Amino acid sequence: MPEKKKNVNLSIILPVYNEVENIQLQYDDIIKSVIQLKVSYEIIFVDDGSMDGSFKPLQSIAKKNKNVKVISFRRNFGQTAAIAAGIDHSRGKIIIIMDSDLQNEAEDIKNLIDTIEEGYDVVSGWRKDRKDNFLTRKVVSKIANFIISRVSGVKIQDLGSSQAYRGDILRQIRLYGEMHRFIPVHASWLGAKITEIPVKHHERKYGTSNYGLIRTFKVLLDLITIKFLGSYSTKPIYFFGGVGIIMMFASCISGAAVIAMKVLLHQSMIRNPLLLLTVMFIILGVMFLLLGILAEMLTRIYYETRKEAPYKVREKINL
Repeated sequence: MPEKKKNVNLSIILPVYNEVENIQLQYDDIIKSVIQLKVSYEIIFVDDGSMDGSFKPLQSIAKKNKNVKVISFRRNFGQTAAIAAGIDHSRGKIIIIMDSDLQNEAEDIKNLIDTIEEGYDVVSGWRKDRKDNFLTRKVVSKIANFIISRVSGVKIQDLGSSQAYRGDILRQIRLYGEMHRFIPVHASWLGAKITEIPVKHHERKYGTSNYGLIRTFKVLLDLITIKFLGSYSTKPIYFFGGVGIIMMFASCISGAAVIAMKVLLHQSMIRNPLLLLTVMFIILGVMFLLLGILAEMLTRIYYETRKEAPYKVREKINL
């Protein structure tokens, strides 16, 4: 029989995409903080198809430290898939997810763990003094986080920073698409106790950010899916039926208006282009929205029934 994996106290997961200049410095900072904690640990780097040679320093680090695990993807699958791979291969009772761009402070690992041990299941870092571009990053992020908080009901001011989870909670969450930003929302559905603490944030020294305004729009679209899955995944008839009733009510009003225009103004019922155009756009809009949500549900059914991970691994080290 295969040997059962031994649990460790702490797993740190770091997705990597074109961060060759940051990897060694990030590792050195993490090791300094972890050694002071005096706990069993593992550091899991997930190379998400980097094209700048990021895998070479990861290989070198893993050879020197067997507690460092490296997963290399065959191509770029995205940050969500990288985090999912790290979770799948983790053994920690507490799991911390960090970026590998040196903007997260490794010293905050202790604060995140201490807060988890106070009885929380999820601790999210809040970049209170964020060192990013004011307009394109800080303002846009604040707006996005505010909308997510209001729609999801999870009162967190910053969903994009380092986060700590109890392993038994995090391993129950299946991640697809680009849903890594909503992990605390998924955890709340499981009844997790969630809190937020201030963490330090640094300016990016090396490399370029992979985030942009386009990703903000993607987040808002993903939020529609999150709202649907959180409120209607077990009772979709409430959603689809509600939309259907509204549409039927609207069609009754529009039909009555057309009849009134025919009777009172003697206008043709079949030659009213503005009314027909408006109705057509409404129907098309609703159809596309519903098709998008159905596609999200089918994606989950596809992966769950096939038991297939949403990523492909090229190579593993120390795993």
